[in-house]
Amino acid sequence: MTITAVPVIKNGCLMVRGKVVLTGVPNNVVITPSSSGSAFVGATSTSPSSHHVFNLGTLENYRFMCLFIAKIWWMIPRVGRSASEIPMETQMLLLEAEEESALELLDEESETSGNKFYVLMLPVLDGAFRTTLQGTKSNELHFCSESGDPNVQTSQALEGVFVNSGDNPFELLKDSIKMLAKLKGTFSHLENKKSAAHIDWFGWCTWDAFYTDVTPNGIKEGLKSFKEGGISPKYLIIDDGWQETENEFKKEGEPIIEGTQFATRLTDIKENSKFKISESDGSSTNLKELIHQIKENYGLKYVYMWHALAGYWGGVQPASEALKKYNPKLQYPVQSPGNVGNITDIAMDSLEKYGVGVVDPEKVFDFYNDMHSYLASSGVDGVKVDVQNLIETLGAGHGGRVSITKQYHEALDDSIEKNFSENNLICCMCHNSDSIFSSKKSATARASEDFMPNEPTFQTLHIASVSFNSLLLGEVVVPDWDMFHSNHNTAEFHGAARAIGGCPVYVSDKPGKHDFTILKKLVLHDGSILRARYAGRPTRDCLFVDPVMDGKSLLKIWNLNKITGVVGVFNCQGAGTWPMKETPKSTQNTGSISGRFSPLDVEYLEDIAGETWTEECAVYAFNAGTLLRVPKNRGVGVSLGVLECEIFTISPIKMLNEDIEFAPIGLVKMYNSGGAVEDCTFGETVTIKARGRGLFGAYSSKKPRFCKVEKKDEDFTYSSESGLLTVNLQSESSFKEIEIVY
Repeated sequence: MTITAVPVIKNGCLMVRGKVVLTGVPNNVVITPSSSGSAFVGATSTSPSSHHVFNLGTLENYRFMCLFIAKIWWMIPRVGRSASEIPMETQMLLLEAEEESALELLDEESETSGNKFYVLMLPVLDGAFRTTLQGTKSNELHFCSESGDPNVQTSQALEGVFVNSGDNPFELLKDSIKMLAKLKGTFSHLENKKSAAHIDWFGWCTWDAFYTDVTPNGIKEGLKSFKEGGISPKYLIIDDGWQETENEFKKEGEPIIEGTQFATRLTDIKENSKFKISESDGSSTNLKELIHQIKENYGLKYVYMWHALAGYWGGVQPASEALKKYNPKLQYPVQSPGNVGNITDIAMDSLEKYGVGVVDPEKVFDFYNDMHSYLASSGVDGVKVDVQNLIETLGAGHGGRVSITKQYHEALDDSIEKNFSENNLICCMCHNSDSIFSSKKSATARASEDFMPNEPTFQTLHIASVSFNSLLLGEVVVPDWDMFHSNHNTAEFHGAARAIGGCPVYVSDKPGKHDFTILKKLVLHDGSILRARYAGRPTRDCLFVDPVMDGKSLLKIWNLNKITGVVGVFNCQGAGTWPMKETPKSTQNTGSISGRFSPLDVEYLEDIAGETWTEECAVYAFNAGTLLRVPKNRGVGVSLGVLECEIFTISPIKMLNEDIEFAPIGLVKMYNSGGAVEDCTFGETVTIKARGRGLFGAYSSKKPRFCKVEKKDEDFTYSSESGLLTVNLQSESSFKEIEIVY
């Protein structure tokens, strides 16, 4: 019997690769085959509506991982085994399945039999409608289709959920997103986008340093303290606090009414009075002069400014003379039942009460273009655009949430392209699928809720959320892990995660409050970072476990550099709990947890290994400072306490000749050591192109006769016990040639 990969409905069951995925599929559910073994699943109704909930069938006894909007702005992951555990607002569902085999396998054998495959169920945009998944107590899997505008109705959602399957979950996601981008035409895969200019440099954001009290003097004080410590940011984000705004609900002399701060509205596109006054030393009379000064004095390459997608949290002030030409009107947000059914947010509660000044979608390009052209003329290089999901609640009267989101995003993309030399846009608070599947050009987006320095129970959730969210987001944008504090009790944890996250690295330290020991493990002498090639994501064996609350699982995150792989292992247990999830205290583990990792935890390792690979790897443990030689499929034990981590650089060992085997490690004092290896070629000698300064390490099966750096002999050390070879790179040049001679 031939088993087709194309999903089909047969005898009331949704089947993929001959495996029953859903039972009890209702008669109104339809399936439309698509390309390369995928299909769209949808449903029909007897009456039109702007909001439908359709039953797809019963889902039970499948290990799954889903991503859902817990609070209107942000996704978090959830794992389980049946539909009752799938929350409202689920935007991605990944199932683990096993193909039927003619062989009778024992249970313990089936775990490693290699016949696992994965089923992806991805709710998408279907015309003017946005879909999500949700489960019921009776394990029915439903999908919700909504327009967000009472006047935009339909009686069918034929392409509501995209279903695909594959043997490799990472390839499955990549291929599916590429297919959808081509089929839908509303967004682009990351590979087809131009990267923002800042992502390979170290940065500083003003938010946690000053919040809205940011001033020119504070900015200069912070940049000065970085410079004095020997590590200067190359990009700066001037966050919320620079704009001209008005809170009409705040009465002079009276305390602010809780919640009205979110109803504050923009009154002008130019900077506020804090950035216009003359300083005591006669400098910085406006934003343009400030930016000129800080670029000249502190070596900044890029300055980005913050604004909200609607202008400010409460939009724009309709009564403002400066903004009247954009035809703003006061509108009251309407949240979807899914938002209200999960975690409500104080900002949205306030805006529902006080309203939002909404720029006419037909005028929104003019609004962005005027603001961005003014900022560009002041020396600004890009923008961080925040509070994006607010727009989904303002679709009424504008063709619905998908329509207004598309209009705003297209206008934003066009303005960025027109006014800034690079694709210098950071999107934020933008995790709804309306935004994800309207992302044609934007190439960087925040991947989780904020780093919150004063919330000790949020730290492990932050790391876990970003890594899981990156499974979806990382195919559309470069995930931004957010700023952190270098001088913080979790700085090592956050710094190590960002080093392997394939993401920008930036902090929000207060002036003078830096830990340069941490920063020197992240930032090279020229201000660049060792960014890995892909989005850092959980290893395959971590996809269906809860690394925060199951009391036993370590979180492993994998990535690739040009020549090496890397696995970060994090103990996220015992320091926080997921929202909307209860757990017995018996599973909370605040002690040390043990686990295992393997070189093959790094996906695509064989692609960089080359033909002369011995099928063994040199594995360097960053914190322990140890080097092991490990067969590619052998597990290595690791034990970590709460909020502890270890970074393993994994370098395939190759044969130079019959007597000599070699593997570059990289800068062993940097978290992502292997990111420093640009190239490694084998001839009569080993030639390495390396980045940065510091102690460079490699595995060598034999002691070299000598080492050369930039054609000059250089002293080296060699351990015959571990095979660790080290040489010190000292020159000022960013790239160096190392030659190992035997």
